[in-house]
Amino acid sequence: MATTITNHPKRPEPQALAGAVEALAARFGNRLITSQAVRDQHAHTTTWLKSQPPDAVVMAQETADIQDVVRICARHSVPVIAFGAGTSLEGQVNAAAGGICIDLRDMNRVLAVHPEDLDCVIQPGITRKTLNEHLRDQGVFFPIDPGADASLGGMASTRASGTNAVRYGTMRENVLALKVVRGDGEIITTGTRAKKSSAGYDLTHLFVGAEGTLGIISELTIKLRGIPETIAAAACSFETVRGACQATILAIQTGIPVARIELLNAEQVRACNSYSKLSLPETPLLLLEFHGSENDVAEQSKNFAEIAGECGGGDFTWTTRPEDRTKLWQARHDAYWSVKALRPGAGVVATDVCVPISRLADCVTETEEDLKRLRLQSPIVGHVGDGNFHCSLLCDVDDADEMARGEDFMHRLVERAQAMGGTCTGEHGIGQGKQKYLEAELGPEAIETMRALKQALDPQNIFNPGKIVPAA
Repeated sequence: MATTITNHPKRPEPQALAGAVEALAARFGNRLITSQAVRDQHAHTTTWLKSQPPDAVVMAQETADIQDVVRICARHSVPVIAFGAGTSLEGQVNAAAGGICIDLRDMNRVLAVHPEDLDCVIQPGITRKTLNEHLRDQGVFFPIDPGADASLGGMASTRASGTNAVRYGTMRENVLALKVVRGDGEIITTGTRAKKSSAGYDLTHLFVGAEGTLGIISELTIKLRGIPETIAAAACSFETVRGACQATILAIQTGIPVARIELLNAEQVRACNSYSKLSLPETPLLLLEFHGSENDVAEQSKNFAEIAGECGGGDFTWTTRPEDRTKLWQARHDAYWSVKALRPGAGVVATDVCVPISRLADCVTETEEDLKRLRLQSPIVGHVGDGNFHCSLLCDVDDADEMARGEDFMHRLVERAQAMGGTCTGEHGIGQGKQKYLEAELGPEAIETMRALKQALDPQNIFNPGKIVPAA
């Protein structure tokens, strides 16, 4: 049973598609792949959305490849979908109207590193782990960590975030400039390496978060940070979720420069203990990380321990040993798999919302109550330093009643967040899955503006059609 997709763009005419595939085959040879297995891989989705494979896949190796695919597809009015690592969660890589998928994994080079300026220039297919391996010897790193080893082009396209966002921001704050292939195959340059600019419209941030619907990113200039002298990881259990959220709020308000602060509710802690062989108290838990000098880290840890004690926190433990930090954070990054192991065979959908931090405790608490009322299982984790949390909902996809309750829960979750001044998605994006919530959040005027932008930049509607903007 698959979730309904709300925006159904039209497939190209068979003759037009055949003409595009023939022209692409002449240009790319065996780098054009039409096998069913490869096509299915490029529609992979970890949600309940129906998988929609493309008609063919082109393995791009350089910017000129992207340009030629776009030109051929534009000539035949055939859709083009960019594909990085396939880690998106709201159907962003589905080929809603068929068409051609451009796989960017081979465009994975670091083009330039400027450690003295704290920036680098990269191709879109490089993943964050590979990039940081390349940068390590130069004393710098890229801090955005969404958990999955996503491609940087995909992270920019979905405006990704992650565990470090409370200190280092999201992709929105860490992309300086882009090169983007537009609908006629020409390249737009959106900015420079300067740390700020007032030159013209902010095109960089128009394409960051556009999910490949306005053009295809072929190059990124991104900010880097110095590797901290000392990194400490900490864990603190709480009696209640509300107490953990209150400690987070006080830490932020008092200016403690926490690098990471993650909430796991009791059910998620139980899952992590079982999957990652930990022995954490099975109550609400905060995982934290502090960056700085040795003295800074010790002072930050001491200050947070005092706040935690005032909010019902139990033992506060922290460590600077790399192996201990890695074990703790690997358990957090394996949260999805720990949830999946709770109920083998069940479907898992990870969904997120984000609210003002002052409403976080209310939102998480009401969400837990809703899960009990609906008799559903969904451990909760959150990047609580910025009010963002995730539910990993487990359902038997063959049980119509349970699926209906799951749909109801996700709808109520979004409505609750929006009613509290929040958003239907803090970092997963809109894609196909959350289109139906966009107008309620931003208003019809904003949706019409988005449609006007899409029409102006992609008049043939070939770039990832059926995503973000609801059908008129």
